[in-house]
Amino acid sequence: MSNRLISSASYADTKPHYNILDGLRGAAALMVVWYHVFEGFAFAEGTNGVEGGGLIDVFNHGYLAVDFFFMLSGFVISYAYDDRWGKMSMGDFFKRRLVRLHPMIVMGAIIGTVTFLLGGCMKWDGSVTPMSGVALAFFLTCCFIPAWPGAMHEVRGNGEMFPLNGPAWSLFFEYIGNICYALFIRRFSTKVLAVWTAILGVIYAWFAIFNVSGYEMVGVGWTMMDNVNIFGGLLRMMFPFSLGMLLARNFKPTRVRGIFWIAIAVLFALFSVPFFPSVNGICVNGIFEMCCIMLIFPSLVWLGASGVTSDKASTGVCKFLGDISYPLYIVHYPVMYLFYAWLIKNQLYTLGETWQVVACVYATNVLLAFAALKLYDEPVRKWLTAKLKIGMKK
Repeated sequence: MSNRLISSASYADTKPHYNILDGLRGAAALMVVWYHVFEGFAFAEGTNGVEGGGLIDVFNHGYLAVDFFFMLSGFVISYAYDDRWGKMSMGDFFKRRLVRLHPMIVMGAIIGTVTFLLGGCMKWDGSVTPMSGVALAFFLTCCFIPAWPGAMHEVRGNGEMFPLNGPAWSLFFEYIGNICYALFIRRFSTKVLAVWTAILGVIYAWFAIFNVSGYEMVGVGWTMMDNVNIFGGLLRMMFPFSLGMLLARNFKPTRVRGIFWIAIAVLFALFSVPFFPSVNGICVNGIFEMCCIMLIFPSLVWLGASGVTSDKASTGVCKFLGDISYPLYIVHYPVMYLFYAWLIKNQLYTLGETWQVVACVYATNVLLAFAALKLYDEPVRKWLTAKLKIGMKK
């Protein structure tokens, strides 16, 4: 595997990474931040009661990056661990995954608490959350225990599973995926895995195309306010995760020149596609989502894993993007909360009115992610790896 660097994405793993997949993960994380900019405009419109407001009308499908992340995770987990179980216990696996994921979850809780305090501990309805609720929210977020609507630690009042750092919901389901992988999915033969994935795919297609959520989109899982979100979140994680595993089990390189930049362009184009209204009870938007998740994303993962970078510059870009992808995803939303509050207060709803602030918010998030990576995440994971004596049996 030429030009594959060991990314700082893992001290607990020793296999070389697919550097183009690392780069695509980072590019997708940057697109998530971009999506949340426009979510902020829509949220401000909805909060202020602007007529026709509340709908994201630019970069509409950026939420599908989460499904792409789940697929990448399944591919990488299968590649990294499927052949290690004779040398690695289940406890070792869980320690590796905790070391990889949990330090940044704690950092996200810290930054989320700081930005919530800077915002005056205000819920979105204007009421103030008591400090006891903030302290409880911080503690339970660090322990990765979700909030339910109306709970004392549901401090923002809009039903988020992790109100100090909303996107942590996807990591909650990622944890569940890792647990399911260790307990039983890894034991599936490739044929059984294919059947399992096909069944999940049929259920997911039904969920999306027949608009089971009522949202006319698969952007579910972020709240515990109803069973649809809990079931939908599990389904949204489990299908692409399993499909990613299936791709890894059957992987044979298929080279396409320039696939890194082609894949970034494809993702950006897909996420920019406008929302499709339903027709005769059929969720057309769900059909588009399933085309992305079942056809296009697997192709991009396969081709991305097949590709190699041919020069130091592109290899460095992929490594940098891969390194900051997880920190960026985890730390950016607490900053976005402050941005959303500013938009609401100043009644600003377009990029044209706010592009200078948007540029600063975007740059702040990237710099904050890089600082968190270098000053906290890498040293903590390195220390934990040594402290827990994580290694392979001879």
